[in-house]
Amino acid sequence: MTDPHASTPAEAAPRGPVDDHAVAPAPDRSARGPMLTGGTPLRSLDEDALLARILPLFPAGTDLDVAPGDDAAVLRTGARTIATTDTVVLGRDWLDAWSSGADVGHKVVLQNLADVAAMGGRPTGVLVTLVADPAVALEWVLDHAQGVADACRAAGVDVLGGDLSSAPAGVVMASVTALGALEGGPVLRSGARPGDVLAVRGSLGLADAGLRLLTAGTGERLPQAVDRQRRPQPPLADGPIAARAGATAMLDLSDGLLRDGGRIARASGVVVDLDPAALEPFVAALEQALGREAALDCVLAGGEEHSLLATFAAELPEGWTRLGTVRAPAAGERPGIVVGGRVVTHTGWDHFHGDPA
Repeated sequence: MTDPHASTPAEAAPRGPVDDHAVAPAPDRSARGPMLTGGTPLRSLDEDALLARILPLFPAGTDLDVAPGDDAAVLRTGARTIATTDTVVLGRDWLDAWSSGADVGHKVVLQNLADVAAMGGRPTGVLVTLVADPAVALEWVLDHAQGVADACRAAGVDVLGGDLSSAPAGVVMASVTALGALEGGPVLRSGARPGDVLAVRGSLGLADAGLRLLTAGTGERLPQAVDRQRRPQPPLADGPIAARAGATAMLDLSDGLLRDGGRIARASGVVVDLDPAALEPFVAALEQALGREAALDCVLAGGEEHSLLATFAAELPEGWTRLGTVRAPAAGERPGIVVGGRVVTHTGWDHFHGDPA
């Protein structure tokens, strides 16, 4: 296996302020939906008129006693409710030149639902917030709302409401708060034990590969990677299945295998040892499009994949792929993650620390 230290730092999204106008649009961008500008500006409507266009798009299921449109929605929940939230920002988490409003809506919903699944829960509803420059096109906002609605409908969750707010020139932010129901206890990061097996449900490195290809203007080399960058596909149903199968620890793989695997290791006080041979098929799937070093870097440290990473004490549920093992730290060794017994310091993206070392 190639030395991970030689890899190019991975990015989970367009990190740092980016001039959207300086980036060439993806060849299929205009076919994906309206652009942020060029249509009917939001300032031409008041909030009530805008909500009247948006709310009919959203699904409302049987768990709702009071649907969006009042001061608050009323949702029937069980004894234990999962709550999580996340935000995406124009120029930092997506570019208009690459992703449509619907893509952004799909992405911000699914990355939140993945967190619910990673706790072993079933998503039940979302609250949606959009903060936008009044110059943003109404057509883009409706496209975004349709993406939110489609993602929620496919996942079987309700849109409970949310908020709209104006923003300074050039600022667009979308946020989702997701709720979920637990059948049993939550699956935490801190439950991995020596002798467990580490496994993944879903892909590795595909979303980061898509980002790199979009950046290089070569998305045609691996279209499925570009699709995954625009629209994650977390295996939502597999979170509760893994919980019932006895998963000892689990999380949403959002910041890279090394960083997120390290989070399980440190929270559990163990060492997670990745098997290079187990990673090889994921590297090989990206190698032709990116080259060996970049493909390896995507698999080890690429973010925004939103697969599920978990540890199991017994047999793996169907569809999970074994990645390595869990052991107790040796004398003087700190809990963490290693690759084939070797410590790797390149650990993926951190929002505030900057590019990984």
